Amino acid sequence: MSGITIDLIKQLRDRTQASFADCKNVLEETNGDLEEAAKQLRVRGAAIAEKRGDREANAGIVDAYIHSNGKLGVLLDLRTETDFVAKTEEFRALAHDIALHIAAAAPRYIRADEIPDTDREDEKRLIMQQFAESGKPANVVEKIVEGKLASLAKDICLLEQAFVKDQGKTVQNVLDEAVAKFGEKVTVARFARMQVGE
Repeated sequence: MSGITIDLIKQLRDRTQASFADCKNVLEETNGDLEEAAKQLRVRGAAIAEKRGDREANAGIVDAYIHSNGKLGVLLDLRTETDFVAKTEEFRALAHDIALHIAAAAPRYIRADEIPDTDREDEKRLIMQQFAESGKPANVVEKIVEGKLASLAKDICLLEQAFVKDQGKTVQNVLDEAVAKFGEKVTVARFARMQVGE
C-alpha cells in the first residue's frame, strides 16, 4: 500500500464516510497527508453533487427527533434517488444527524434563495439605521450591509449553517459528502421545527 497504513485509511473514513477504496486512493495521491486527503474528498463530493443536481430525488425518508424534555421536535423530509439508498442505516443516520442539527441550530429556511424579499429589506433597513449616524461613507455602509446580509443567511439557512457535529463543515458539505458516498443525489426537501411556547 506504498506507506499508507490501514489505520490511516480508517481515520480518513471516520472523518469523511467515504469508501475504503476512495480513502486509500486519495491518501496515495496526497502522500498520506490526512488533512489534504479530507479536503480533496470534500471537493470531489461537491463536484459529484453538482453533476447529480438535476437528477430527481423522489425516494427518501421522514425522520423525527423529539428532545428528551418533550418540548422540542423536528420532522425532516430527506430525499435521495432510490429506495435502495433510503433504506440503508447510513442514510437513516444522516437524516437523524440533520434533524438533530435543525433542533439545535433552529434554521428558518433551507437555502438563502428562500428568504423572502420582505425579510431581506427589513434586515437591510435595520442595519442601515444602526450605521446612519456613524459618519461612515455610503459606499462603506453598503458593503457592511452586504456582509451582514450574507451573515444572516449563514445564521438562518440550513444548508449554509456550520454543522453542529463538525463546525468545520456546513450542512451542504455534509450533504455533498453523502452524495459522494451513496453515488446519488441527497437533498433536504423540507423540515418543520416545533418548540413549546415558540
